[in-house]
Amino acid sequence: MRTETEHTIFLKDYTPSPYRIVSVDLDFRITAANTRVVAQLTVEPREGTAPGTPLVLDGDELTLTSIAIDGAPLAVSAYASDADSLTIVEPPLRRFVLETEVFLQPEGNTKLMGLYRSSGTWCTQCEPEGFRRITYYLDRPDNLATFKVRMSAPLDVAPVLLANGNLIDKGDAGDGLHYAVWEDPFPKPAYLFALVAGDLGSISDSFTTASGRKVALAIYCTHGKEEQCLWAMDSLKRSMAWDERRFGREYDLDVFNIVAVSDFNFGAMENKGLNIFNDRLVFAQPDTATDGDYEGIERVIAHEYFHNWTGNRITCRDWFQLCLKEGLTVYRDQEFTSDERSRAVKRISDVVGLRAAQFPEDGGPLAHPARPDQYREINNFYTATVYEKGAEIVRMLATLLGEAGFRKGMDLYFERHDGEATTIEAFLAVFAEANGMDLDQFKTWYLQAGTPRVTVSDSYDAARQTYTLKLDQETLPTPGQPTKEALVLPIKFGLIGPNGSPMAWGGVSGAEVRDEMIVLDKASAEITFTGVPNKPVPSLLRGFSAPVNLTTNLTQDDQLFLARHDSDPFNRWQALQDVGMALAVDAVNGKPWSDAAIKALSDAFGDTLASDTLDDAFKALALSVPAESQIARTVGKDVDPSRIHEVRDRLVKAVFEPLAVPMLRAYLKLASDLPYAPDAASTGRRALRNRLLGLLVASEAAGTASLASQQYAEARNMTDRLAALAASAGAWTSDAPALLADFRSRFGADPLVLDKWLTVTASVPFDGVIERIAAILADPAFPKTNPNRLRSLVGSFAMGNPTQFARADGAGFRFVADFVAEVDKINPQVAARVLTGFRIWPMLESGRREAAKAALTGLQGTSGLSRNTADILTRMLAG
Repeated sequence: MRTETEHTIFLKDYTPSPYRIVSVDLDFRITAANTRVVAQLTVEPREGTAPGTPLVLDGDELTLTSIAIDGAPLAVSAYASDADSLTIVEPPLRRFVLETEVFLQPEGNTKLMGLYRSSGTWCTQCEPEGFRRITYYLDRPDNLATFKVRMSAPLDVAPVLLANGNLIDKGDAGDGLHYAVWEDPFPKPAYLFALVAGDLGSISDSFTTASGRKVALAIYCTHGKEEQCLWAMDSLKRSMAWDERRFGREYDLDVFNIVAVSDFNFGAMENKGLNIFNDRLVFAQPDTATDGDYEGIERVIAHEYFHNWTGNRITCRDWFQLCLKEGLTVYRDQEFTSDERSRAVKRISDVVGLRAAQFPEDGGPLAHPARPDQYREINNFYTATVYEKGAEIVRMLATLLGEAGFRKGMDLYFERHDGEATTIEAFLAVFAEANGMDLDQFKTWYLQAGTPRVTVSDSYDAARQTYTLKLDQETLPTPGQPTKEALVLPIKFGLIGPNGSPMAWGGVSGAEVRDEMIVLDKASAEITFTGVPNKPVPSLLRGFSAPVNLTTNLTQDDQLFLARHDSDPFNRWQALQDVGMALAVDAVNGKPWSDAAIKALSDAFGDTLASDTLDDAFKALALSVPAESQIARTVGKDVDPSRIHEVRDRLVKAVFEPLAVPMLRAYLKLASDLPYAPDAASTGRRALRNRLLGLLVASEAAGTASLASQQYAEARNMTDRLAALAASAGAWTSDAPALLADFRSRFGADPLVLDKWLTVTASVPFDGVIERIAAILADPAFPKTNPNRLRSLVGSFAMGNPTQFARADGAGFRFVADFVAEVDKINPQVAARVLTGFRIWPMLESGRREAAKAALTGLQGTSGLSRNTADILTRMLAG
């Protein structure tokens, strides 16, 4: 395999650079042909730097045109430069100003890192290592500097000029140019630098902080899309108020700007005072955006704003600490949504996402700790493990400490480390100090890959009135970590008596139990409760208090008892999932279902639907059986995705067809003529109605297929229309082809709505989908450089359509491998992300496994693979 220069970075090798850059003055002259960047870097040696130590700056595809120190041009012998680095052979051992000039070609930058042009707008993306594509620099997160930026551009094509911080000057630059000067007074690493220049529309508002400062807010976008930014602005203001209430954090600049761009590798970026967003996470109106889009915008707007303190004011010392900012900020955005909407529904939704994305990552060839100890390509570590598992680790910390103890630790963290680039160890140290707790063992969560398995069995002694729980934890080997240590697991629980009410106990022995929480910190423990008058049913891992796979000896009757009586909503949902999973796995393994078992689950679903105490959003989540991908992971090895699809299809029909009449009655009752609103109650009502539509169509009860077509035709918002389309396409009803064609005809001109059509098209689990995807890609009008379009189409296929991606004939594997080889030449980040869909290959049955390996091996022979793709490919094959 011939790739870009390969290198491995190790955490153990971290050392501060011998020099540091303390301030940066940048001058951008933007023209249609190119962009000139003049950088004046104020550099000083660190204490202890020896005379003659060279200064080495990072670059990426740069060409140096001039260089000077303190105004004096350097002799050719005084420096060495190439596209990837600039070395000053013997810099002064004092503070000095290094001035360089480079020219960039943003129009041709398809990697979308550094400075590039998106639909006529110049913009930047610098995390993690994009700033080195703008100018030579110490492009590492532990170099914090203040930035002053002057920009000039043609007034007619770029009337808007934005950068980090506060606007301090603007005016006419002559020759049809104008300029703006921005200054950010807060030292920051270069990955937080941002610049935007273009002809943009905007909306504006303001927010008054708790201390009385007025902050000017603006969202910039494509002209004509201004009204679609109102929900994002509302979300921003609510986020700012929440962070003040919950964490005591005020915003610190005079302005906060957001810019929506159409070509972006990430969802959004938290650049100080100038957040740049993928437009799919800004634009929303009822006829083009779904409830999921509205919720996603609310969440990501909050996430990037919360980074102002957890990521910007306090940043990472090195990229190994990425989860320090991302895991913590995901936890914060989860808490925001929980407070704004339904805490129970949010928790279930987050766990569904965790199990769909992070658990497979933890159990496959790409497994890595939340804080890895090495990497070859840092872009490949923006993963579910860093983000979602990182958030779960913070949540466990909050669970162990309690609300007051966690807030004490956060307050000390902000006080002690404001303005610093710091580490996981420093983060944990403030919580240990603030609460007088030893967190050394807890740190293992950050250092150890893999999803722990917790096995629980119980027994009851009626004569002694004692109840005993035996708990065991195990984490299986992962790449590079053959042995595992016991973790600290907070297991929240309750005991439920025969009447369905909580049961108290007299005493407890055998392990630490406090606040209805077992703290399991050993490989096994036995806990005995005394004074227990009847055998209880245990409700374990309430609220999913630790990210583990839990196995118990509870019977189906016990689980369905919990589904009806547990006071913890998460475990009510989980109990139904567990029963459905057991039936699915039995069938995959050839064990037939009993009529009684099917009826019991069907009756439990019926009771859930009929409940007057459960809200609609919860019911929408509860009325489901486990996803095919989760069934496959539970089966674990020799997986046949087609078999799993067939089993799940039969299970849905078996348990929901008997409920067709009450489901149809509820579906019709939930119809509403009220104007669209994105509030929690309205969203929940639509979610339940659309869940019922999907189940009715999938159950194939008489006349239900036409319901999807009718709802599609009559829909007054995108949520209902897309749900009808997905239900019809997922079951491939006779109307599905016509509905897909109509949707593309109606909405094909709107790129973000087109993405929805691409996703539905790519997710059809029946033969013919590969040919349809190939035809879309072959269309000359299809934008092959846009990450959103590519992820929606081929990404959705590789990660969300296992029956066709993992076809027995290998066609799906070959198709995706060929796509990766082609797109890698244009945008390595998109190619590498799509390639991660192959992470399922080790658990497939032998024929599919060999077909997947052949496709990966064929890709390995491709010349000139990027470091991004080569890294994923090497780890995939090694695992």
